[in-house]
Amino acid sequence: MRKKLAQILVVDDQEEILFSAKMILKKHFETIFTTNSPKKIISILSENDINVVLLDMNYRIGFEDGREGIHWLKEIKTLSPQTIVILMTAFGKIETAVEGIKIGAFDYVLKPWNNEKLLEVIDKAVAESRKNSKKTAEKVEKTEKKYFVGTSAKIKQAYSIAEKVARTDANVLILGENGTGKYVFAEFIHQHSERKNQPFVHVDLGSLSDNLFESELFGYAKGAFTDAKVDTPGRFENASNGTIFLDEIGNIPLHLQAKLLHVLQTKTVTRLGESKPRPLNVRVIAATNSDIKTEVKNKTFREDLLYRINTMEINLPSLRERKDDIVPMANFILEQIAEKYNQGNWHFEDNAAPYLEKYPWKGNVREMENKIERALILAENNTISVMDLDILDFEEIQENDENPLSEMEKGAIEKALFKHNGNISKTAEELGLSRAALYRRIEKYDLKN
Repeated sequence: MRKKLAQILVVDDQEEILFSAKMILKKHFETIFTTNSPKKIISILSENDINVVLLDMNYRIGFEDGREGIHWLKEIKTLSPQTIVILMTAFGKIETAVEGIKIGAFDYVLKPWNNEKLLEVIDKAVAESRKNSKKTAEKVEKTEKKYFVGTSAKIKQAYSIAEKVARTDANVLILGENGTGKYVFAEFIHQHSERKNQPFVHVDLGSLSDNLFESELFGYAKGAFTDAKVDTPGRFENASNGTIFLDEIGNIPLHLQAKLLHVLQTKTVTRLGESKPRPLNVRVIAATNSDIKTEVKNKTFREDLLYRINTMEINLPSLRERKDDIVPMANFILEQIAEKYNQGNWHFEDNAAPYLEKYPWKGNVREMENKIERALILAENNTISVMDLDILDFEEIQENDENPLSEMEKGAIEKALFKHNGNISKTAEELGLSRAALYRRIEKYDLKN
């Protein structure tokens, strides 16, 4: 009989159980690990791709409540979420095994077990493990697909720093103009860290009013204020063991900066209406589009808070600083948006590239995403033109008539005027121009007749 490709770990403090399980399982599965100490689980999982763990629920004489099994079940699911856990328990302890299933165990078997039943359960668990592995691989692929790096030196350097800092718990400050992708970078760091399976909590500090700042970030106790009906954790507690992303941190008023600094310094949080601080295990990533160091000089941002949040600082370049990435990024974004709408094979017209490169993109990547999504919704035949993108009306187009941009713009205007029989309003609407802007271009290209 051909063995199935699977790695099984059996954990029990009784050597006879381990021996018996190994004798049965090794006839059907490729690799069987055994250990009589649950403390070795972590090292075995770290060094091997374990599909299924057969886990006993009790390890010390006189302690038969199954609490240890529940503890190690949680440890396994945290360290290796794709690994399937089957609990082993005595007949009279089924309630605890059922509790284990509620928090992530696949199934349970009773000791002494029926060999056929044991093999049946493990066989199903191996199949489930393969499904999990496939889902995990798809999730990783999808995660990686979200990030466009590009070839410019500045963005490659930023991603390189992000990858290195992700492996640590250092606080990070991300600087950059609006729309340069600060949220994407924060998420990238989280996804490449040891906390990736824990919460990623985004807080837009710019949208928080002063009177909501503490209750939103730190939480509140029942009765702390009029509408406090129940005890409620804040964003910091919601991010427990994961990452909290404090976006637009430069917008916090001075008197609230002191409260945030205290939380970061003490690694504790105290809910409104309570006096006892709660311990925090949270990685902090902050971001701002303001000149934070100038704000420190102007005494509008605390210097000690800046030191606390920028153990590592990452500067994101604007699109104007990475011209060579503009067209590849536009294609990347178009692919992502087409996938979002379950559509495929979208592309830009050939003449769109120089317009994309020349457009100022004052809103950076966010503006590009908005324009491309709007264009995809409005365009026909899976083809996006310069007119669909609405990127014709800007001052940066050079006045040289020999410039290919000018020639393409002239051709686009001629085509639209012909289509609408010279109707200025309809032509301007199609081109995404104001009537005044269209008249200026008609004058410029001598298209009066």
